[in-house]
Amino acid sequence: MNKKSILAVSLAVTLLAAGCKKKMDNPFFAQWGTPFEIPDFSKIKTEHYLPAFEEGMKQQLEEIDQIVNNPEAPTFENTIEAFEYSGELLNTVSGVFFNLSECENNEEMEKIAEEVTPKLSAHGDNIALNAKLFARIKAVYDQKETLGLNAEQSRLLEETYKGFVRGGANVPEAQQARFRELNEQIASLTLRFAQNVLKATNDYKLVLDEAPKGLTADQVNAAKEAADADEATKGKLVFTLQMPSWEPFMQNCEDRDLRHQMWEAYSTRCNGGKYDNTKIIDTLANLRLERANILGYPTHADYVLDDCLAKTPQAVYGCLMQIWEPALAKAKQERDDYQKMIKADAPGAKLEPWDWRYYSEKLRKEKYALEDDVVRPYFSLENVLAGAFGTATKLYGVTFKENAALPTYDKEARAYEVMDGGEVIGILYMDFFPRESKRSGAWMTEFRGQKMSREGKNVIPIIQVVCNFTKPTGDKPSLLNFDESETLFHEFGHALHGLLSKCRYPSLAGTNVPRDFVELPSQIMENWCRNPQVMKSYAKHYQTGEAIPDDLIAKIAAAQTYGQGFINTELLAASLLDMDYHSISAKQPIDPNAFEKEHLDKIGLIPEIISRYKSPYFQHIFTTGYDAGYYSYTWTAILDHDAFAAFVESGDLFNPELAKKFRHLLESGNTVDPMTLYRDFRGKEPSVEPLLRDRGLIAK
Repeated sequence: MNKKSILAVSLAVTLLAAGCKKKMDNPFFAQWGTPFEIPDFSKIKTEHYLPAFEEGMKQQLEEIDQIVNNPEAPTFENTIEAFEYSGELLNTVSGVFFNLSECENNEEMEKIAEEVTPKLSAHGDNIALNAKLFARIKAVYDQKETLGLNAEQSRLLEETYKGFVRGGANVPEAQQARFRELNEQIASLTLRFAQNVLKATNDYKLVLDEAPKGLTADQVNAAKEAADADEATKGKLVFTLQMPSWEPFMQNCEDRDLRHQMWEAYSTRCNGGKYDNTKIIDTLANLRLERANILGYPTHADYVLDDCLAKTPQAVYGCLMQIWEPALAKAKQERDDYQKMIKADAPGAKLEPWDWRYYSEKLRKEKYALEDDVVRPYFSLENVLAGAFGTATKLYGVTFKENAALPTYDKEARAYEVMDGGEVIGILYMDFFPRESKRSGAWMTEFRGQKMSREGKNVIPIIQVVCNFTKPTGDKPSLLNFDESETLFHEFGHALHGLLSKCRYPSLAGTNVPRDFVELPSQIMENWCRNPQVMKSYAKHYQTGEAIPDDLIAKIAAAQTYGQGFINTELLAASLLDMDYHSISAKQPIDPNAFEKEHLDKIGLIPEIISRYKSPYFQHIFTTGYDAGYYSYTWTAILDHDAFAAFVESGDLFNPELAKKFRHLLESGNTVDPMTLYRDFRGKEPSVEPLLRDRGLIAK
């Protein structure tokens, strides 16, 4: 061997050794070695993500090649199951990165997301548009009646085939390049939309020297703590656009000009300026339409809904409008009441959107003698959490044990072992308080979903619940208002859906159900939260331990239908606006401000109320996957009120027989048609009447 060859071999060996060491140093390339194989957050650094994504995509493509080049005839096992279990490393790194990017975000994470998002889009298309792979899947699908599959296998075959068709497997070759381009552009734009909203929300701070009249002592203390966290505002008061700061300010601040200022900052986010999202909306809506057309659908809404329970835009509009009309009528009554109040305070003044929460709160206090400062002490975070856990224990027999020794990604995140009959069936992370690195809102997600391994071993889920509640201040714990208490129960309901899953295949497990069914397990939990009998068991004064008195429960119960005109119209307006954006059937320039006004005027939304989310910060439909799907909160509200009515009608809110049936619904994921599961639980088709009655939109 000549000197040149020796040097080349030496260099190759050196590079190989360096590559091996780099892999060995990357925690994604080995077993975590932690309890329950929880991701070892302490070892994961930002530089580990991109190599892990690259290796994950490489491994999955190699697995796909093995399926495609298998000389044996396509079977359920060597094609459908083999595809189902492909991409394990990619799923692992995605589960960690994208969850942490929403609650532990920073500039490095943003740069990684910007780099990896188009690569993941291309990777997905490389699989979805693999003609040889689809040919094998179709070959199995075409003989499905003769394969002797069990129910879950049949469902997986059906969903896999449908997923490839919806992913573009039948797109003509001449259009595939454009189809790939559309997917990449859509993925990148949704990421940028979310980053803009986070930055715009964090950028704004209202800094004051003294507290405006009307704010409670707790709100003032929270504003002081927020100010003292930054040297530049030390000794002042800081109010932000985060809900725990913004909403109480809008409800209690007597200074109308300051309310107007906060309202403008909140409602004009990303509408022009540094973090403008208006052009992204125009582009996204048209790109989604073009992609739907390539797939053979007249609109993006038709494409999305074809895979949901609603099936058609017409069904969605029909559902929403039957609630819109009584809700709008009630909202107009509320407006007239508040208009009288503002005239008494400022003769000649007209009620504006920045007045609504203030006068709504003022009238609520007068009408029900329900002071926020009187309610909150009974709803400490710890008490509400105990109430949610206790409800699950009574219904399903599961218990929750905090384990501080488990790995966590942030000092504020708390880890729980979820037990059933002495066995750990899942891990639950709870992350409660706002951070600048965390997006606003509340959500449930998973670091790892439940599944059976290829060898038939149950793999327990690792579930995450993220909220943005008021932080503890001084010697006071985090005290929630009643809406926040319902939010905790809601997200915990999603968590139960993931934790109780008992499925073989990961793509069918837990919350992997149609979008307009996924909110049922979460929304039904709100019913237990607000039930007087249940409330008595968990709502206890954080100082004295005294159970919430009956008269306060009665006031809260009486106030349940208060303000429902506003609550329902702002929610339904957002749902209808979403449908309108995604029901366009021809490419067109879209000015979101003009589009929004035209479509909300069309349904008669009164100017004193805006859509729950104005278009430029409507993350549900332009970022988080609820495009042509925001209606699902109302669609499943019909189900959850009807389902809870079954417990009420039985005379036992924890009826063991009904709880067992509902647990089966939660355990089944998408292994059975969801409406079949619902009818098996309820024994009949759902009715809209319990929803209208509970929200005070029809007489009880």
